[in-house]
Amino acid sequence: MKEKILIVEDKFIEADYLRLMLVKAGYEVMGIAHAVVQAREMINNNKPDFVLLDIFLKGKLTGIDLAKQLSDENIPFVYLSANSNEEVLSAAKATQPYGFLVKPFREKDLLVTLEIARYRHEHSIEANTRKENMLQEKLLAIANDTGSWEKKMLAICTTLKLHISFDYITGGFNTIDGISSKVISFLRIGYEEYQTIGITELLNIAGLNLNDLLTLVHNTAYETMPGIVAEKAFEESCIERSLNKLFSEIFQVKSFIYFPLHLSNGKVFIFCFYCKRPDTYTTAHIGLMNRLQKTMANVMEIMLKGEEKDSVVESPKTGLPPVNPNAYELEGFESIIGKSRALLNVFDLVTQVAHSDTSVLILGESGTGKERIADCMHNLSPRKGMPFVKVNCAALPATLIESELFGHERGSFTGALDKRIGKFEKADKGTIFLDEIGEMPLDLQVKLLRVLQEKYIERIGSRDITRVDVRVIAATNRNLEKEVAEGRFRLDLYYRLNVFPISLPPLRERAEDVPLLADHFIKIYNRKAGKKISGLSEKVLKNMIAYHWPGNIRELENVIERSVLLAKGTIIEDGLLPAVQKKDAPIDFRMKTSNENERDYIITVLKKCSGKIWGSSGAAEILNLPPTTLASKMKKLGIQKEHFE
Repeated sequence: MKEKILIVEDKFIEADYLRLMLVKAGYEVMGIAHAVVQAREMINNNKPDFVLLDIFLKGKLTGIDLAKQLSDENIPFVYLSANSNEEVLSAAKATQPYGFLVKPFREKDLLVTLEIARYRHEHSIEANTRKENMLQEKLLAIANDTGSWEKKMLAICTTLKLHISFDYITGGFNTIDGISSKVISFLRIGYEEYQTIGITELLNIAGLNLNDLLTLVHNTAYETMPGIVAEKAFEESCIERSLNKLFSEIFQVKSFIYFPLHLSNGKVFIFCFYCKRPDTYTTAHIGLMNRLQKTMANVMEIMLKGEEKDSVVESPKTGLPPVNPNAYELEGFESIIGKSRALLNVFDLVTQVAHSDTSVLILGESGTGKERIADCMHNLSPRKGMPFVKVNCAALPATLIESELFGHERGSFTGALDKRIGKFEKADKGTIFLDEIGEMPLDLQVKLLRVLQEKYIERIGSRDITRVDVRVIAATNRNLEKEVAEGRFRLDLYYRLNVFPISLPPLRERAEDVPLLADHFIKIYNRKAGKKISGLSEKVLKNMIAYHWPGNIRELENVIERSVLLAKGTIIEDGLLPAVQKKDAPIDFRMKTSNENERDYIITVLKKCSGKIWGSSGAAEILNLPPTTLASKMKKLGIQKEHFE
């Protein structure tokens, strides 16, 4: 049966040219719509298999408006566009199209794009179904396994994290009647580290009594179906005294998504996923929760029945787990130093995509570690034992890039004295890393796009094709959307590479990692210089944390290298570090009462830790205090969130 395609294009000649190419290739063109209203009528009467959709159409509605409906109805579509500004590109990308075709294009480009779109559509449905089936099986296995309530709840939460990320998660009935209520929560303090927080621990951290907590629970309302609370809605939910306001103050969360489970006994068990970012949760998460409703309700009933049979229940653990001095060296990420929240988000994304062959685009400023992340992705992938070929597109002369990437035959051009195997051929069955992809000339971008789509290369001077099986990871410090808008980067190549983008945070956004990075580089340059530097003075460390690091990790490494070489003692304590702007300078303690000094010092540490109290590199660890003691001191000394933000 022929696949039915709807063309939505307001230029008659271009639309008819598309129709002729599609009919020739064996597709059925069910019609041509010149405006969104007409297209909607045609879709309502006869659902197409694919839609070719021009972004700019006559009338008030654009192709992007229609695309939102197509996404909701799960109809795959490919955008047609001659040019686009940055704002339009962002809006188009948000609709999750299955491809972009940049006018003018060849017949082969059209057919290959449709093939890729079909594959991606079918594969996404199949892969998502398989992934969700595996998730449901794993959740049921956890419920039927042996172990305490706390152990099972942690296993369920960490399993769900792969699909719904969180910084803090709570699980419990929508009403509580005391300390023994089935309520538990987990605070993420590392890549795979979680702090268990029961009702008793929460009361200690917040400095509340049980009646106060019951009031907050009473003031917190949830709908009967899953929902998202973010941005303005989250701010409004924090105006009155409620759990949301409490968690915002003590855990610095900015959004959450709730997942109510309606059990057979009429009770409602609610999971709430909280995140420190305001834009984490989407309608896709709601869809997943709706599909998991039955399984999750079954899981909770199995666990609750198991609890009734077993009267011996482990009490929630208190205190922090012991700190491993090398805890930042995570399996698979040994070359990446740090445990900040921003970096953990990157680790989560790398873990999700590493095992697939999906193209990845790594974005970030110079010196943020893009190549290191590419290394981790390859080493965590099934291609680990195969070639990993790196190409710096900015370092190659424009005249040599094509030969470098695709190879050449002997005598194909002046100076081609021998046959050359290109980087893509060398990376066959493995991974190729295209660093600084934004520097690639436009004529080479076209050829690269065709290699990515058609899976073969042609050496310069050869008429033969060579099939290649290569996973592509690209990286750039440029704003590619701006480059596309200004005509320096092809829209279709950008979309082909941007299947799974990962943005690396600059060092100024992960200041809590500065001490770990400094310690790491001190050890390296101690070995190289034959020195025994043990660390940084308190003044130098404060200055380093306050500095904005425009050169990121690379600049920090250079500073430590110079400091180690020139240090006279075992502590780095002189002025080789960048000057800190006055507004960022560390607090100079004056003669005050002991309580005032203690209050100022705690605020300084909290600022350094970005408000983080619990976990590795948190304020409690730096102050060598139990988190509950620190929370009590903060309440006693009147330290509020606004004092250290």
